Amino acid sequence: MFLILTLSILFSIVAYYLTLRLLPNFTKIFIDAGLSGVDQCKPNPQPIPEATGVISSSICLITLFLFIPVPFLHHFSQEPQNFPNHELASLTSALLSICCMMLLGLADDVLNLRWRHKLVLPTVSALPLLVVYYVTYNNTTVIVPWPLRPILGHGISLGPLYYVYMGMMVVFCTNAINIYAGINGLEVGQSLVIAASILLFNLIELSGGCWQAHLFSFYILAPFLATSLALFHYNRYPARMFVGDTFCYFAGMTFSVVGILGHFSKTMMLFFLPQIFNFVFSLPQLFHLVPCPRHRLPRYSKEKDTVDMSLSIFKKQELSELGSLILRIFRTVGLVHVKEFSKDGEAYIECSNFTLIVLILKLFGPMHERTLTYSLILLQIASSCLAFFIRYGLVRIFYEV
Repeated sequence: MFLILTLSILFSIVAYYLTLRLLPNFTKIFIDAGLSGVDQCKPNPQPIPEATGVISSSICLITLFLFIPVPFLHHFSQEPQNFPNHELASLTSALLSICCMMLLGLADDVLNLRWRHKLVLPTVSALPLLVVYYVTYNNTTVIVPWPLRPILGHGISLGPLYYVYMGMMVVFCTNAINIYAGINGLEVGQSLVIAASILLFNLIELSGGCWQAHLFSFYILAPFLATSLALFHYNRYPARMFVGDTFCYFAGMTFSVVGILGHFSKTMMLFFLPQIFNFVFSLPQLFHLVPCPRHRLPRYSKEKDTVDMSLSIFKKQELSELGSLILRIFRTVGLVHVKEFSKDGEAYIECSNFTLIVLILKLFGPMHERTLTYSLILLQIASSCLAFFIRYGLVRIFYEV
């Protein structure tokens, strides 16, 4: 175990320095290819390369490809029938699913795919993962909290429903980071905190009975953390490159892979608390119950060099009864800013967009983009601390009595 951990860390350090050195070399190549964008929250915006997450993702995958023989070094001298084929199948299926999602992200950056494709393709990409889980593990039993055990028993087998849950988790993870974005460094920053939190969880659990699964998770996530850290160096404020949907999908699938094949998918979701809140909060606009603009980025003030909450303005008659009810509830609990006004004899509604980024700006007022990014990263860190408290504090109250 110690040898594998050491080699994984060494491979990751090399991947970090490769990513750090190679990324600037692709700036002109991406801009010449038309893969560039303008940072709208800057006083004098200039075109910068977009979708550069494909470079860090590729280096991470190459590192993992080269690392494939390492966990099996001590098996090469054994008889072929004793080789742990199920472990090799888990690793190769994990890399296949991650690679598929990286290609989907690149296709989205280039072709601007529709939302229905972003929901269907992750599900297809997860099939190798779910098949290997079925063949090698196939545990669909959920442990029941002790207060309910007299009624439901010690555990409930969910059967096919558990695979539906895992498939939905893949779709959620690959899109949750993508919709919780829009300011310099946030996509990579939140992924770094989640990856570091899971790695810490893996290290804690290495002394337990499922150490092999957590070791598997560690050597998948270590190069991801390293390459993402190098990418963050160029994506943090002021961004010199955008990561694109490629990185968001790649990160989401990587987390899904280690959660499913590491057998801690439910614990992993605890590290996604801000993303879960942002996703649920965004649902009324994502499903167009409340009109949703194409972009929900914060508004930039060139005079003050600050960002403020972005607004959606629409005719009152465009709002359905359900949408009107949601708007009233959110307004009552202080989640959105709402203002009604008349123009040319028609009633209009002005409301802040339904994202966690905009909510922070509503609660604390306009701030510099760098301050906003690091505030949200600190929120992610606080959420990880809460996740560890739930996992090692509250959970034991309900499951270890």
